[in-house]
Amino acid sequence: MITLFTDFGWEGPYVGQLKAALIREAPGLAIVDLMHDAPVFNPRASAYLLAALVEEFPLGSVFLAVVDPGVGDPERRPAVVHADGRWFVGPDNGLFNVVAIRSSRPQWWDITWQPPHLSRSFHGRDLFAPVAARLARGEPPPGKQRALEQRVRTDWPDDLAEIIYIDHFGNALTGLRAACVNDTAELQVGGCALRRAGTFAEVGSGEAFWYENSSGLIEIAVNQGRADKLLHLGIGDAVEVA
Repeated sequence: MITLFTDFGWEGPYVGQLKAALIREAPGLAIVDLMHDAPVFNPRASAYLLAALVEEFPLGSVFLAVVDPGVGDPERRPAVVHADGRWFVGPDNGLFNVVAIRSSRPQWWDITWQPPHLSRSFHGRDLFAPVAARLARGEPPPGKQRALEQRVRTDWPDDLAEIIYIDHFGNALTGLRAACVNDTAELQVGGCALRRAGTFAEVGSGEAFWYENSSGLIEIAVNQGRADKLLHLGIGDAVEVA
């Protein structure tokens, strides 16, 4: 199985071209669209989001993840990471930082292989997709293994006290794992103090609150409303636990 996590959006040809490259390299392989609206140009927020979503996928899954504002930069290395039985392929720009740090025994490779044709602006299709297909076929990473301390960013926090994603309903996901926060804690965000609720039904219509979402993250919501509009929230806004 290859799982796609990108900031490409659904408009335009990019997702289709990515899938075509995968099918060409590994016909018959299952391809799952996890999301194509990851935080745009934001590997840091995307890293915390990706780490929260991977546990639902079986061991051996290959994640082709592309949030790559630095595509074409010769200093930006392409990477393969193996973390807790799953593979990750994409740019070495922090996108795999959180999954690697939270893993018990992560392994990291710099991709050294290059295809005959490599466009300067679409490494997702031309480089990462063929590598992901190779891994899904059971082949070894085509690159040089590196020590983890040479690649991960140790200055990043374990949990990110920021809004990292706004979903279709206007709910605001944070980079905070709910298990690390007391149930009685208040969340300070958008000039408001929010209390925890277990579900939407526990608060009145139009009331804002925070809860533990299905991926284990603290999420800010409004019952039958949009938290992003009511509280004027956006990706990168700070959240304070009180």
